[in-house]
Amino acid sequence: MTRRVYLKPARDARVVSGHPWVFASDVERVEREVVSGDVVQVLSARGKPLGQALYNAQSQIRLRMLAGAEEVVDGAFIRRRVSKAVALRRQLGDLAACRLINAESDCLPAVTADLFDGVISLQILSLGMSRFRQELVDALVEEIRPRGIWERNDVPVLALEGMEQSTGLLYGEVPARVEIKENGVRMLVDVKQGQKTGYFLDQKENRAAIAPYCRDARVLDICTHTGSFALHAKTYGAREVTAVDLSAPALDLAAQNARLNGFEDVQLVNANAFDYLRQQSDKGETYDLIVLDPPVFAKNKASLAGAARGYKEINLRAMKMLADGGILVSCSCSQAMVPELFLNTLREAAGDARVTLQQLEWRGPARDHPSLPAAPETNYLKCGIFRVLR
Repeated sequence: MTRRVYLKPARDARVVSGHPWVFASDVERVEREVVSGDVVQVLSARGKPLGQALYNAQSQIRLRMLAGAEEVVDGAFIRRRVSKAVALRRQLGDLAACRLINAESDCLPAVTADLFDGVISLQILSLGMSRFRQELVDALVEEIRPRGIWERNDVPVLALEGMEQSTGLLYGEVPARVEIKENGVRMLVDVKQGQKTGYFLDQKENRAAIAPYCRDARVLDICTHTGSFALHAKTYGAREVTAVDLSAPALDLAAQNARLNGFEDVQLVNANAFDYLRQQSDKGETYDLIVLDPPVFAKNKASLAGAARGYKEINLRAMKMLADGGILVSCSCSQAMVPELFLNTLREAAGDARVTLQQLEWRGPARDHPSLPAAPETNYLKCGIFRVLR
């Protein structure tokens, strides 16, 4: 019999609306037999069944909603969920390099699976879902017939779930590098040790969106990682491209990617983004297109103030270096930095830089990264394309 967890009075509205998380402060009572990792029945304070969830006493996200109240959660259940997620990616028409499973948005809490030319990078960041690791692997093998599956549970956030970090081979064979083609650009992906799952697929469509602004442009790509925006700019006709990143291993792979595409003249700079922008701004350098794609500045609401200052600083420097009519591509992947706050930060930067921002596009993650309207946290990526007028 599935054990039960009861919510406090009036704390069931978010669950009813479709939000997949229940926080520790919302839980009233847990039956004694429940242990972390269990699938439990979630009930309102009045005993109304709300569905089934993964329980973890060590996490502030105490319950991750998983299934309806009457569903059987077993291997067949996992296969159906994986099959439904993969069906969307087939419909989108890109199984060469895509996100196969996007966690809560695909109704598989904290599970991420990225596909790179037949190799799957799998990340499971929930104690409850980790109990279904083999079922997930089996379902992915059945759906995709991959060359290999590599586990990437090597992120510090696992400590919040009471889990140990782990990586390794889960199925088949996984090479040290996998080559993909994105929008016609060839890229090498380090599935085993690269950041996150090896490559940032969420920016795929945003990288394609810069094409109209690259012809004969002088381009600066800040936080380039392995060179994706920079090499797209070069492919789209930029005359000069400088790519900056603090990670030497990432830049080494960016150099390999540049050579792979026949670009020997892309300038790669190992530097801190803030320092480099300040240095170039003080020198009076100007560019036609600047891309800002920094890592997470705000990991929670407590760090928002500092993050806003950081975003304002890099955008202010970039705006000062853009020629009249120049293009700024400004991104934020900080979940806590909601769109309104990010736009307000950009407006403040524009005011200090004494420029006018003309918004051309407001974009999010690629379509293979669906989000849940009931859970704004799932729509984390913001990408604005602006024209700077002086």
